[in-house]
Amino acid sequence: MVAHPRGDIAPAHDHGAPAPVARHVRWLLGLVLAPFVALALAGLIALWPAGQAGPRVDSQPRVDGTVAEVRGPPCPGGAGAQPCPAASVRLTSGDRAGAVVTATVPEGPHAPRLAPGDRVILLFAEAAPEEMQYEVVDFQRGLPLALLAAAFAVAVVALGRIRGLAALAGLVVTFAALLLFVLPAILAGSSPLLVAIVGSAVIMLVALYLTHGISARTTVAVIGTLASLVLTGLLAAFAIQASRLTGLATEEAAALGSFVAGVDLRGLLLAGVIIGSLGVLDDVTVTQASAVWELRRADPALGARGLYRAGMRIGRAHVASTVNTLVLAYAGASLPLLLLFSASPLSATSVLTSEYVAQEVVRSLAGALGLIAAVPITTALAALIATQYAPRRRAQRAHRARRARHS
Repeated sequence: MVAHPRGDIAPAHDHGAPAPVARHVRWLLGLVLAPFVALALAGLIALWPAGQAGPRVDSQPRVDGTVAEVRGPPCPGGAGAQPCPAASVRLTSGDRAGAVVTATVPEGPHAPRLAPGDRVILLFAEAAPEEMQYEVVDFQRGLPLALLAAAFAVAVVALGRIRGLAALAGLVVTFAALLLFVLPAILAGSSPLLVAIVGSAVIMLVALYLTHGISARTTVAVIGTLASLVLTGLLAAFAIQASRLTGLATEEAAALGSFVAGVDLRGLLLAGVIIGSLGVLDDVTVTQASAVWELRRADPALGARGLYRAGMRIGRAHVASTVNTLVLAYAGASLPLLLLFSASPLSATSVLTSEYVAQEVVRSLAGALGLIAAVPITTALAALIATQYAPRRRAQRAHRARRARHS
């Protein structure tokens, strides 16, 4: 990080970093942002689940193993029993590590096929008969996922260099906030909506400044994201209430409601909309703020109105592509269910108004409306701030003189 002469900080080697704005403008931005930062910190302290033991779902223990042989011994139940698919598995974790046990394997036309050497996860049922105590329930995927994550990190750093390294640090902060605060706080009984608001604010503040540096441009993106996120939350709350969504559309939500008493499933649905929208919103706001700053750099004589109009032309193209991306992302995640609905005799209206699909429609449209609002909000604020450079008048005069000489 390197300091600019007038106090803004930008990542080192960032030759495209903006010139500093006037001191009074920086103070004004700080005063606008300070209450939000204070509220986020106060919410983090108040909702932090320290010392609170959240509910835990009882489950059978799991152990790791490596398939040694796939075979089909007879099922228990007498001489006339049908063959049962099973496997000999050498345990690699747990109290019996090193032992070879017999484990049942999944059946059916879509069940995975096991082969010797496969690394699997087994469920252990102590109360079951000895020959049926172990059941193969999944594959071990730690190594391929770790290699993919390493390739992703290398690609980000190779392209972004210091900025890419900062982006990875922001990603770590995001995961830490979700795993250490958001999920435990909700399980401890806090309001999912309040937890999502506080968690999103903390993630946004830390990740954006860490990734893009402490500058007026980043502060504009932060304020634009905050305003758009509030609007997205209000729209989503209204849509969930008006659509009478229960939050019980998925099996996971229904199971959560059964095992974790007192969880607010509708609040959880709204929290998911807010957190899911954050990633798209900060992309749009950072892009818009950067675009306005670069436009002003290219033509220092542009005033706030001219910058706003030019920035909105860029924003319209960005929104047109991003909204489609947002809807396709939700559709892709729900593709198996959409195919199931397509194969059913239900009408298109019945499918679209069903709980599960309506829930995804609310997610998509509320997020898209917040995204659309983020463009004019951020562009207008960026245009106002970008024209408040201390040397603006001198730059304008120099620019007019150059244009006069060329003409």
